[in-house]
Amino acid sequence: DVGLDLIRTVDLTQVFEYMNFLAEKRSNSADTRSRKVSSLRSFFTYLTNKTGKLKTNPVEQLETPKLKKSLPKYLTLEQSIELLSKAGSERDYCILVLFLNCGMRLSELVGLNLNDVHLREAKLKITGKGNKERIVYLNQACQDALKGYLAVRPHDGLLDRNALFISRQRRRISPKTVQHLVKKYLAQIGLGGPGYSVHKLRHTAATLMYQQGHVDIRVLKDILGHQNLGTTEIYTHVSSEQMARAAQANPLAKIRRRKAPVPAKHEIPTTKEKK
Repeated sequence: DVGLDLIRTVDLTQVFEYMNFLAEKRSNSADTRSRKVSSLRSFFTYLTNKTGKLKTNPVEQLETPKLKKSLPKYLTLEQSIELLSKAGSERDYCILVLFLNCGMRLSELVGLNLNDVHLREAKLKITGKGNKERIVYLNQACQDALKGYLAVRPHDGLLDRNALFISRQRRRISPKTVQHLVKKYLAQIGLGGPGYSVHKLRHTAATLMYQQGHVDIRVLKDILGHQNLGTTEIYTHVSSEQMARAAQANPLAKIRRRKAPVPAKHEIPTTKEKK
C-alpha cells in the first residue's frame, strides 16, 4: 500500500518524469496521458482541498497534453440520401431521418417518448446529457417520417407504452439494436468499415447543416445540445470544395503573367559588341 508519507514526497518534477515515461516507454497517446493527468489532478485536489492532508498541491501547475483535433467523419449529401433509401421499414427510416436531420445522440433517440413528439407544432423534445431538455424543430422530412412510423407503430402488448420506438420484442428499442441497424445500412452503401457508426450520423447532420444549410454556429450549438461553443467548432471544418471555391474567389485568380517585351533588332547587341 502507498502511504501518505510517500505521497507527500511527490513533486512536480517527478510527475513530469512519469508523464515522459508514459510517452516514451509505454507509447501512451496524448488522449491516454490526458486522462491520467485528470486523475492525478482529482486525486491531489481531494487530498489538498477536501481533506487537508496535503498543504500544497504538487500537480497544480501540471499541464494537459495537447490533443490532436481530428476532423469527424461524416457522410456526404449523396451518401446520406442513399442511406435513407436502404431503410427496410418505416421505423428504421424514421430513425435514420431523425439522426440525419436533428443530429441527436444515440441515447437521446432511444429515450424518446410518444409525448415528446408534437407534430402540430412541428417540435420534438429531447432529453440530453444530465437530463437537460431541449426543443428541436421538425422539418417536413422529419414530420413525414414520424407520421409514417406512427401509422404502423405497434400498440398491443407493449412492455413500455410510452416509448416512441418499439423493438420486435414489444419493448423500448435498445441502443444495441439501433447500432446494429445503422451499421447494417451503412454497410449496404459501402461504409461498413471502422469509423462509421451511429455517432457519424450526428456528425453528418451537423456538418451538412453548417456547410450546406449555412446554419449559424451558435444555433447549431443549441440544436446539438452542446454546453460550450468550443465543442461545436469542430464542425466548422471546411470541405475541399469550399477550399477550391475560396481559391477561385481570390481577385488575383484571373491575373496572367505579362510577357516581357521583345527588344527591337537595333537594340540587340552584335557579336562584336558583345566582345
